[in-house]
Amino acid sequence: MSAAIPIPASEVDAICRHPLKIAERLAADFAQTAIERDRKGGTAKRERDLLRESGLLNLLIPEALGGGGADWPEILRIVRLFARVDSSLAHLFGFQHLLLATVDLFGSEEQRARHFEETARNRWFWGNALNPLDQNTHATPADGRWLVNGRKGFCSGATDSDRLLLSALDPEGRLLVGVIPSDRAGLRIRQDWDNFGQRQTDSGTVEFSNVALHDEEILRSPGPLGSVRATLRPCLAQIILANIYLGIAEGALAEARNYTLAQTRSWLTSGVETPTEDPYILANYGNMFVELQAARTLTDRAADTLQRTWEMGEGLSENCRGRAAIDIAVAKTLTTRTALDVTNRMFEVMGSRATAGAARLDRFWRNVRTHTLHDPVDYKIRELGDWALNRHIPKPTFYS
Repeated sequence: MSAAIPIPASEVDAICRHPLKIAERLAADFAQTAIERDRKGGTAKRERDLLRESGLLNLLIPEALGGGGADWPEILRIVRLFARVDSSLAHLFGFQHLLLATVDLFGSEEQRARHFEETARNRWFWGNALNPLDQNTHATPADGRWLVNGRKGFCSGATDSDRLLLSALDPEGRLLVGVIPSDRAGLRIRQDWDNFGQRQTDSGTVEFSNVALHDEEILRSPGPLGSVRATLRPCLAQIILANIYLGIAEGALAEARNYTLAQTRSWLTSGVETPTEDPYILANYGNMFVELQAARTLTDRAADTLQRTWEMGEGLSENCRGRAAIDIAVAKTLTTRTALDVTNRMFEVMGSRATAGAARLDRFWRNVRTHTLHDPVDYKIRELGDWALNRHIPKPTFYS
């Protein structure tokens, strides 16, 4: 595979003005190798380096700190664009901004400025070892610092990362969230991710053996639940996932259309000469189109709501946060259903030859099926039902 192609400095300088154009260029590159990389799995090192060089990893960082100063709708549009061709890279790109947002939401102003400036200057990729649902990592005080021991699963992007966001339980069972270099002594990032979907998210295991965590590395001002604004983190995670699912569905429909026009044959009892005239094929395309239009509209609305909520800063109220969570839950629910349906229904309009292994057209379904199982949508539907019936806004937790 060829090495990463440097993006000219003039284009990187223009990232604040034209990030979508650079993203489109990268997406076209990613599409060329998506099938082979899906087969191979492992770390997409070349593609990760292209993202580093592009400047897109710094979009959330304010211009004053060396970043792109983009808003959330713009970042999420790029997540969706990447997901159309490679949802693993879309996942990594989206989580880069989630992890940076975590520093913003949980940390002090000094931590935010330092991490943002260093990330922009050094083109750092961030990895995730936070996963609060996995409580097998513990921190104990020792000689003016903390020692972290245990292991975390589903650590997306930890491989080839420069900074790692981690969580651990202290002796009283309180959650500590911190940032450490990814090469710190005692840290072992295992390349054991081998699931059938999201093949290049590097979502394997991270093991901690007396890993030092210094007090200044802990994000405790305000910390995970120290303010209403801090509880926006799970909302951000949910809207990122919704855009990944929507992008997968859009990519699947585009692939299906290309295949139908080029290779699908008329069914022998259809009474038409070409598949483009088949009433059942047309009905399937019509249904998929309607689903995508609805999902796209509600997902864009949720992104706009999130941006308005984000801009409220520390003045954010619980009610405004809850209403944003509702819009995002609606989008997450609909994109989950739509993506699962489109990535399955696409074979109805392509035919049996589309199941050939070489085409790997099943990757769209495998990716969305793998991803949606990590966060059961039934629990979002329950929250929405409690709002629809009882007018109870979702109560923020670290998880949702």
